[in-house]
Amino acid sequence: MVPKHSTLTPQQAWPRITKYCAYQERCHAEVREKLYSLGLHRSDVETMLMRLIEENYLNEERYAQQFAGGHFRLKQWGRVKIAYALRQKGVSEYCVKKGLLEIEAVAYRQVLEKLARQKRAQLKGLPPLAKQGKTRNFLLQRGFEPSLIAEVLREMWPEASDHSALQ
Repeated sequence: MVPKHSTLTPQQAWPRITKYCAYQERCHAEVREKLYSLGLHRSDVETMLMRLIEENYLNEERYAQQFAGGHFRLKQWGRVKIAYALRQKGVSEYCVKKGLLEIEAVAYRQVLEKLARQKRAQLKGLPPLAKQGKTRNFLLQRGFEPSLIAEVLREMWPEASDHSALQ
C-alpha cells in the first residue's frame, strides 16, 4: 500500500485509476481530483484523463445517465435537484440533459404524487392551505418543478385552490 503523501508515476497510477473508474461511474472532476491525490502533475493528469476517455473507462454522458437514474429511483430527487447536482460536479449541459432523459415521465409523476400523499398524511391538524404550503415546500426541496407541483396539489386539494371554500 502506497502512503497518501507519496508521489506515484503515471505507470504506477494507471492500474489504480482504472480500478477506481471501473468500480463505479465517475465524472471527470472526481477522477481529476483522485489523480492529483496520487501525486501526479498536471500534464500527467490531463494525459491520463484523455487515455481513460479513449479506453472508455470514463464517459461523462454515461455518468450523467447513471447519476440521474439512480438519484431519482433511490433518493427520489426531482429533475431540478439532479440537474443542479450534476452541474456542481462540472458535468456539461449536454450530458445533464441526456442524463435527465433517463427519467420516465410517468414514473416521475407517480413518485411526485406518492411523495405528496405521504407528506399530506404526516401533516395532521393543520388547515388545508397550510398543509398545501408545507407539502409544496417539501416537494420544491426535493427538486420537483414548481408547475408540476402546483398541478398535483390542485388535484389533491381542490378545496384549498378555491379560496371561497376556506372563508
